[in-house]
Amino acid sequence: MVSGRVLVIAGSDSSGGAGLEADQKVIAAHGCYAMTATTALTAQNTTGVFDIHHVPAEFLRKQIDACINDIGVDVVKTGMLASAATVDAVATALEEHKVKTLVIDPVMIATSGSQLLAPEALQVLRARLLPRATILTPNLPEARLLLADAGYGHLPVDKVDDLEVIASAVHALGPRWVLVKGGHCPFRRNGTAAGTPEEREIVVDLLFGGPDERAFKIQTPYHETRNTHGTGCSLASAIASNLAKGMDMPRAVKAACRYVEAGIKTAPGLGAGSGPLNHFHSIYTLPFSPGHFVDYLLERLDVAPIWDAFVNHPFVLAMGNASLPLESFKGYLIQDYLYLVQFARANALASYKAKNMKEIAASAAVVSQIFKEMQLHIAYCNEFGIPKEEVENTPEKEACTAYTRYVLDVGQSEDWIALQIALAPCLLGYGVIAQQLHNDSRSKQGGDNPYWPWIQNYVADDYVAAVKTGCDLLEKHALLQSPARIEELVKIFIHATKMEIAFWEMYSSS
Repeated sequence: MVSGRVLVIAGSDSSGGAGLEADQKVIAAHGCYAMTATTALTAQNTTGVFDIHHVPAEFLRKQIDACINDIGVDVVKTGMLASAATVDAVATALEEHKVKTLVIDPVMIATSGSQLLAPEALQVLRARLLPRATILTPNLPEARLLLADAGYGHLPVDKVDDLEVIASAVHALGPRWVLVKGGHCPFRRNGTAAGTPEEREIVVDLLFGGPDERAFKIQTPYHETRNTHGTGCSLASAIASNLAKGMDMPRAVKAACRYVEAGIKTAPGLGAGSGPLNHFHSIYTLPFSPGHFVDYLLERLDVAPIWDAFVNHPFVLAMGNASLPLESFKGYLIQDYLYLVQFARANALASYKAKNMKEIAASAAVVSQIFKEMQLHIAYCNEFGIPKEEVENTPEKEACTAYTRYVLDVGQSEDWIALQIALAPCLLGYGVIAQQLHNDSRSKQGGDNPYWPWIQNYVADDYVAAVKTGCDLLEKHALLQSPARIEELVKIFIHATKMEIAFWEMYSSS
């Protein structure tokens, strides 16, 4: 679900680690909707920027207008603006569209050291954009460039408190908030500047501003890594996303700093130079599309052969063509009746484990459907001369006991969805089997097949509706699971399906 609209006005990074490409990944990872207005195309990778192709300011303006006039915007984030004409065009557009929240990453120098903002654009940036900024996010070299352009002398950083001095000075240039990023100046744990690589222990980002002009220090452990390509772009886009979702500034910045830290720590290590971050470290991607968990489950390479052995078992096919020995079917009816007793208990347990009335009612409806099936089993047995007392007093066979107690054990020891997965082979399988036999031209129908009433029972509207209800609930809950949990559930499904096959084997040998 999209929770905020963010327009990024920045340059493209052909290697995907910074610029618009990184911005879109970050915004998507935060659950927001990303739009883009491209200021420049770059030929770059992790080792450097090889060329820049500027987009004409007039065309840039058309991109901005197209996005805001149609979709609208909650936050605008700017990155690489490259030229004075571009800065002018952006400032005019933001004024005319009355954009309220603006995050400016004053991209001047790439991580690789390449110059990305023309010197003549600095003054225009200070004059036209900084006063409109909700937050400005310079790193230490960028902060010093901005201050030098404004006439400040060199401000040293010997201790953490010196970052506040710099942030306060940049704040005086107009933005409501300033975040001076401290990655270029690691500190010792005591807050003094590290003199050697061995002394680098912490990084401090200094947030300054707001109505009270307060300072907030965000401290993270120093990580010795080459994977910092696009950290500035990523941090600013994370802040923009958090603001779009309604966070206040200190929370938005702190959360963004934690996000980037994790992205650095889990970076994939790509490229020969400064590698990109892992932008999706906090987002897992499920291996199926929403609404298609059951399809994915049955089509998996480790499930499909087992599922096929279940729904196309010789016992099943023999019911369709009426070649199944009657004694085998009688044995099946009795054991399946005993199985359904435990199946009803398991569904009652699922109702107990459910967290809302809709799911409680769904499990209760399945119990009612099971009761109907049990009555039909007794009716079938009566037709074959087997009284109800004999059915109820027949001992469970080992395969029946093993299967039902496995399902109940899953229900007792695990959560609601694990129990539903353990029940799924039976619920889904009987519907699939009956539909296959019902539609198979080789199946004997009507009075020519004593098993035809059984087949019709599982293609009836009430059973089809029960299967749909069960599938809908599985689809809903599957989306809430992690990939690791999905793998655990698949193992339960496989085991339960194998026990269904053991059921057919038991009846085949009766």
